Amino acid sequence: MRSSLAGISALALIAGLGSANSLVLPAFAAEAPVAAEKNPPGDIPDSQVFITYTSPLGFTLKVPEGWARKERADGVSFADKYGVVDVILLPTAAVPTVASVTASEAVILEKSGHAVKIDTIKAVKLPAGPSVLVKYHSNSEPNAVTSKRIRLEHDRYLLSHAGTLATLDFSAPAGADNVDQWKLMSDSFGWK
Repeated sequence: MRSSLAGISALALIAGLGSANSLVLPAFAAEAPVAAEKNPPGDIPDSQVFITYTSPLGFTLKVPEGWARKERADGVSFADKYGVVDVILLPTAAVPTVASVTASEAVILEKSGHAVKIDTIKAVKLPAGPSVLVKYHSNSEPNAVTSKRIRLEHDRYLLSHAGTLATLDFSAPAGADNVDQWKLMSDSFGWK
């Protein structure tokens, strides 16, 4: 679901849509945010080893060793419990800006995500180039066994290079301390 939402969001950004009103989005019943876990299970340990992943789609990224990898035609995701690193690449004619992301990506996230609350949208510089960072919270997908949901926090970076838009989305249970690890991974992103 996360990759399809990011794909819809990225497509809206590419098309330069000023609002999500012209998109047909899945209808979700109003969903209330779930409470954050007291001891979130998503901390990436300080001792975690990172390896460099080289994608056939033309990028490199340091990722936690041992996380499950799922390749897709438009990108890749790495997951361990509720921690996820998701990368989507799509063609684009536009460089993302705070204004364009606020007008499209943010609107789509709030309308189509699970109880999404956007905290910050700001321009940031990554070694791979200028980027827009969207910090937000959402509910997880229901657990397949227990149907339980948890509250997640996300850092989503959007950056472009040579007609390609990259969306990097890092997520973990709300309250997990992954600031340094997410910075390491976002700073490691590179175009081949």
